[in-house]
Amino acid sequence: MASCNFADVIHRTESTECHIIGEIEGLAPGFHGFHIHQLGDLTDGCTSVGPHFNPGNRHHAGPMDNLRHVGDLGNIEANRDGVARFHIKSRRVKILGQHSVVGRSFVVTEDADDLGKGQGPQRQESLRTGNAGAPLACGVIGRAARA
Repeated sequence: MASCNFADVIHRTESTECHIIGEIEGLAPGFHGFHIHQLGDLTDGCTSVGPHFNPGNRHHAGPMDNLRHVGDLGNIEANRDGVARFHIKSRRVKILGQHSVVGRSFVVTEDADDLGKGQGPQRQESLRTGNAGAPLACGVIGRAARA
């Protein structure tokens, strides 16, 4: 099981961007999907977090696509030591307001996210989850006091 260490999540009102900065260890080298899910329920581990956070009822897509789930953050890449370090900037992810991600969860998947571009028999699953595979790691998004 992968272990997670998030350095910080910063909401910048002047640029309306949310910065998600973190490090995840114990992954297979390569790309892994990274998503925000609807629920922060870890009762059954990563299987009880619900679907991708999607308040706009959109199809799954890549982080640069205009029409997508709020929770579609694309892929993170683990190096040959199995460590993924990332800094994701998103104008869609909010920590305040009606569509806040606080209390929801993040999930790292075993496979790369196809960003909703899958074809053939995998097309429908691509539009739902990006064919990113089973969850490897997850955690609840919460507020913490600054040290």
